[in-house]
Order: sequence, then structure tokens, then C-alpha cells
Amino acid sequence: MKRGILVSALLTSLLTGCGLANSSSDGQDDKMNMQQAADQADALLDSTLSAVKPPVEWTHMATKPRDCSTDRMRAVMTVISKERRGSFLGIVERVWKGKGYTLRATTPDKSAAYYVSADGFQASIKFGKAGQAFFEITTPCVERSDVSPPDDNQNGKSYYNQELPDPNVHSDFWSV
Repeated sequence: MKRGILVSALLTSLLTGCGLANSSSDGQDDKMNMQQAADQADALLDSTLSAVKPPVEWTHMATKPRDCSTDRMRAVMTVISKERRGSFLGIVERVWKGKGYTLRATTPDKSAAYYVSADGFQASIKFGKAGQAFFEITTPCVERSDVSPPDDNQNGKSYYNQELPDPNVHSDFWSV
């Protein structure tokens, strides 16, 4: 019970941070807007999913713009078996740590991991029912702007702004 409360408190503190300024080489601050932050989140998700070998099928989920931040999300449509989740998480961890993200918390059953970058981006991976992996990047609070949907570059069928089915792609490696 205490562990669950601690994880919940940690996640709440991660999700309430705000403020981001990019320092340029001349020492002046250049403000990032919500679209630029969403593009940076997409780049992290692209590099993460590109590192997964053999590749998995995935789709974009709806963008969630907030007052001053944005959530970008993707769902893996390839079934990731319990036996392969550790390998899958290992790939994600290597990519995210290589990009400067720090592990902040994991659930006791290792079904979710939460990371944060020095500039306030929050990244998570969670496994849902039937071995479906979900990625979410929450940007820090930045200058308000319109946010376009992500590029149509998913690997597999698009379910953007549609009801997401259970994972429905079998992999000889990931679904074992």
C-alpha cells in the first residue's frame, strides 16, 4: 500500500512541473512553443520505435494539447508477451537514457516505467491488457501555440482518433 502511494505521489510531482526555456549559444533564452515541443516528443518516439528489432507495428494515438503542454502517444499493435517485456523495456531504456532521460519510477510489477529529461519532458511506457505497449510523452509547459497532428508515419494501420483495438499483430519474436 505504501509503495503504491509513493509511486502515485512521485508521478503526480512529475506531471505538475512547468516551465522550459532553451538557452541559445549567445546566452539568450529562446522559448519553445507547443508545436516545437510536440515535434521533439515525436522525434523521441520515432527513435525509440526505430530501435526495436525486430520491428513492431504501432499507431499514433490522439494528441492531447493542454494549457501549455502537449501529450504525444503511440500504441504498439504487436502483442508483446510477458516473456519478452523485459527485452522490450531494455531497448526503450537504452534509447531514453542515451537521450539524457533519467528513470524516475517503475511499477512494482514492471508493467510501467517513467522517465524525465533535464528540460522537463516526461516519458512513460506502460503495458496494458493483452501485451499492448503504450508510449506517452508529456512536454513541459511552453509557449502556447496550435499543435498539428503527428505525421502519418505509423508502422501499421492507423487508428488515430479512433477506438483502439487490443493488439492484433503477431510477431514470431515479440509475441512468443
